[in-house]
Amino acid sequence: MTLEKQSLNLLQEALEKLDYGFQDLPELDPTPDLETIKPVLLQVAARMQDNFPYHHPLYVGQMLKPPTAIARLAYMLSLWINPNNHALDGGRSSSVMEKEAVGEIARMFGWEIHLGHLCSGGTMANLEGLWVASLKQHPKSKIVASSQAHYTHQRLCNVLRLPFQSVKCDNQGRMNLSNLEKLLDGEDIGTVVVTLGTTATGSVDPLPEIIELQSKYNFRIHVDAAYGGYFTLIDNLSDRTRAIFDSISQVDSIVIDPHKHGLQPYSCGCILFKDPAVGQFYKHDSPYTYFSSQELHLGEISLECSRPGSAAVALWATQKLLPMIRDGEFAIDLSKARQAAINLFEKLQSDHKFITAFPPELDIVIWAPKADKVSKASLLSQEIFEKSAVQNLHLALAKLPIEFFQQGDQIDIEWDEKYITCLRSCLMKPEHLDWLERIWEILDAVTNEVLKTKRF
Repeated sequence: MTLEKQSLNLLQEALEKLDYGFQDLPELDPTPDLETIKPVLLQVAARMQDNFPYHHPLYVGQMLKPPTAIARLAYMLSLWINPNNHALDGGRSSSVMEKEAVGEIARMFGWEIHLGHLCSGGTMANLEGLWVASLKQHPKSKIVASSQAHYTHQRLCNVLRLPFQSVKCDNQGRMNLSNLEKLLDGEDIGTVVVTLGTTATGSVDPLPEIIELQSKYNFRIHVDAAYGGYFTLIDNLSDRTRAIFDSISQVDSIVIDPHKHGLQPYSCGCILFKDPAVGQFYKHDSPYTYFSSQELHLGEISLECSRPGSAAVALWATQKLLPMIRDGEFAIDLSKARQAAINLFEKLQSDHKFITAFPPELDIVIWAPKADKVSKASLLSQEIFEKSAVQNLHLALAKLPIEFFQQGDQIDIEWDEKYITCLRSCLMKPEHLDWLERIWEILDAVTNEVLKTKRF
């Protein structure tokens, strides 16, 4: 395969237009010493070859999705200015573009009125969500999230010095409602973190039922949709999952990562609050930053100070080309990723060599090779993972509770360990649907080879 390079011609044309906007300035020769730069840049190219092919459809491992061409070009174009979206005079146009882009994301969730901004990623976005939640509730109130929620929530609670407790999951990786209600009955719970798309399995917590509990127990709902948020746009969710995404407008805060399914370069996360009044918690004085304009500076509603305006430019350009609407090109491509996951799961489920967990709710699939013991299946998973990579099929490994696999007809397995090391795929790219037969061909051949040669 070859990397796409034709778009660089378009970048040259866009640079000429950008350059024209500064023609009234005194002349300055910006030409770098290309002969000095060249050998170092070629070293960088050589070093960068030591990466997995994240952009290729045969990479189905971790949550890595290449940015779209318009995002890549817009980001590079903006670097000739290098705007800073903290104060308006550091990023005049890019700050406006950020507000417009964030507004479109908020409308995707049904919010016309909101407060929000971009940040470096889901970790920082969740930090702000939990920080505001702790200020809106009693500072000592506990924050809870499911046992399959991202580990960042417990870590952030440690940073914020807030009590945290994990809530048990059901056998499909979703927050267990009865366990949650027991905690709500006996503890001072200020915030429930609801995960829409866990990083291990793509499981979606039961948001409508948690909203019902909120009316009884009066807690805040913070939705971590860093991975799964964009799936609200697609048309091939299950009825259960569709109902969950349809209820997201009723929550208090939402995190989404455009640098995952939003086709953006790192780093680009987003935090949204339903109530704009939470802006009061960010209030601070600066002796020099905020006096160039009477308009709201993004630095006045963000914990981060300097932030890359280039991230906003790239996101704005992407959403202009690919609007965040149902039945649009963006949504259709995302639905292909989910369909690829459904198809892979069905192939695995119908093949006697594998054991499967639950059907994918989004685009993540987990499975393991069949063995007479869990411990043996874990070893086989490791070997299939390694041998698949030799064939340029890059999978991922996950260590998950055996309860996820104790369903259906897997009763002839000896459950000798509490956790199973299984194989995991994130079928994030629309191309995965067209490449699925090739992916299956490699996986099937490698698994046959491992099962034939492995002796315990």
